Amino acid sequence: MNGEYYFLSDAHLGMVHYEHGKEQEDILIDFLKLLVTRKAEELIIDGDFFDSWIEYRQVVPKGHYRVFSAIYDLVEAGTKITYLAGNHDFWRGKYFEEEFGVPILHHHIEREINGKKFYIHHGDGLAYKDTGYKIMKAVLRNRVSQFLYSLLHPDIGLWLAKHTSSKSRGYTSQKDYSQKDGLLDAGLKKVEEGFNFVVMGHRHKPLMIKRDNGCYINLGDWMKNFSYGVFSGNKFTLKQYYDFSGKKIVDSVLEEFEA
Repeated sequence: MNGEYYFLSDAHLGMVHYEHGKEQEDILIDFLKLLVTRKAEELIIDGDFFDSWIEYRQVVPKGHYRVFSAIYDLVEAGTKITYLAGNHDFWRGKYFEEEFGVPILHHHIEREINGKKFYIHHGDGLAYKDTGYKIMKAVLRNRVSQFLYSLLHPDIGLWLAKHTSSKSRGYTSQKDYSQKDGLLDAGLKKVEEGFNFVVMGHRHKPLMIKRDNGCYINLGDWMKNFSYGVFSGNKFTLKQYYDFSGKKIVDSVLEEFEA
């Protein structure tokens, strides 16, 4: 393996009424295949890989076979995959762990890579005036609530989850971060605490803010920006893989920071 660590978030695969869904999957699969050729050390998925995901004991959402195949090939090639659940794909069973050997994490990650301190969080619940979401999160992640929901027929439960997820994404996209960005403020606070790289998603806009020996990174999304991060040596690079307006792969550098 070459010691490169890749980060992506917010692909929201399976979005309702998303006209570019097939094209989006093609681009993501192409990227995953590229990581095989690059012999990536690890791929860290920072939440909302799917727009909604609910597992029943014997049923999972249909579709995404080609993405699953690409994930399997990546794991078989020796790349570790770390999957941190977001606010759209938190309801996990054992499918990913049993099929691909990829456990789902439901809490932020603090770890050291190449001697540098990382704090990785999807970003949900960190926005200002987000009390409603925090209450909803507590209810939806409650085991009793999930058991009661599982009593619904899968066709009803999965349909309801998809349409609720669509409304939630619309609500989040209307938030104004121009004056006060709770994710940014929380991230910079972690930098002040001594973390070299604070990585988040959720906002759908690629961003890198540098502070002395650390920086805050928002990974953007894989719906419009097709942005991702790569850490190698001491350097974190925020890149754009695909130019959505130009309809071409660019794999170009947006920003970078060396700690």
